[in-house]
Amino acid sequence: MLAPVSLNLSAGEQVIFEGHPSWRAILGFYLKGLVIAVILGVIAKIADSNGTAFLVILVVFALTVLIGFLRRVATTYTITNRRLNIKRGIVSREIQETRLERVQNVNYRQSVYQRLMQIGDVDFDTAATDDYNFVFAGVADPAEVVHRVDQATGANAAGSHGLGEAQPPSQ
Repeated sequence: MLAPVSLNLSAGEQVIFEGHPSWRAILGFYLKGLVIAVILGVIAKIADSNGTAFLVILVVFALTVLIGFLRRVATTYTITNRRLNIKRGIVSREIQETRLERVQNVNYRQSVYQRLMQIGDVDFDTAATDDYNFVFAGVADPAEVVHRVDQATGANAAGSHGLGEAQPPSQ
């Protein structure tokens, strides 16, 4: 298991959820890599009959698995009681972060393939512009991630008022 990603938590801030895209989310990448490895192996077999075909298949598929694994573990999704965070990259780093009070809606999508694989994409509509995509892509059990955001925002206590603190009754 990898060590948790440091977020420089402020006083009173607690991590509610931390995870990576599921390995099932990149299964398609692995299958494409296997097909490419087999095609290159067939080409190697036709070009050279010295038994290099198996080695070519092995090397290409091993590289595919390594790249897929690195892509998966290099993406970390974190929910704290104050913010949402997406970190991508090992050598170079891309970080997306938003405060929970900016979250307006939380939805998740599952294609037929994703439902079969028990993964989904959790989409956060924020108060930012439309070109700002904040998505936890390929997470296992997306409904649980939505529940964790509800926990973090206090939506359960807010009743029908949405995210944030419960509103006092109007007089």
